[in-house]
Amino acid sequence: MTATCSCGSVELKAFGKPIVSSVCYCDDCQKGAEQIESLPNAGAIRDSDGGTGYILYRKDRFDCSKGAELLKGYKLKETSATNRVVATCCNSAVFMNFDRGPHWVSAYRARFRGELPPLQFRICTKFKPDNTILPDDVPSYRSYAPGLIVRLLASRVAMLLGR
Repeated sequence: MTATCSCGSVELKAFGKPIVSSVCYCDDCQKGAEQIESLPNAGAIRDSDGGTGYILYRKDRFDCSKGAELLKGYKLKETSATNRVVATCCNSAVFMNFDRGPHWVSAYRARFRGELPPLQFRICTKFKPDNTILPDDVPSYRSYAPGLIVRLLASRVAMLLGR
């Protein structure tokens, strides 16, 4: 799969099956979206219901194929391990990664083109905006979905085994 920034100067390639496709409503994703959406000419990151859609890929299956020099990470706090990565050419949020730890990259679902993997979960819905009614097309969880945790662990094991 290919993802691009809005002007096309940055291109990301994702290989193989994603770990999961989900929408997150946590307070950090909402604050991070506000931070990036306030940049000049930045587009919306959140969906109309306030959630942020991601497609998670193993780090070894995700690569910037064009425009890596245009990428800049934003943190909510200086000490945060989480980076929301933006293409500085057009202030498009392209993915979220971590300084250390997790073996995956959370790519913004809206940046991908073509047939997207089906949405599987809505997570951290206890933080969703007031008066937001979520569709019932996929399971919604107030915290993290057990299936999400299982998929993350399975992907780590597969990565360690070279599969």
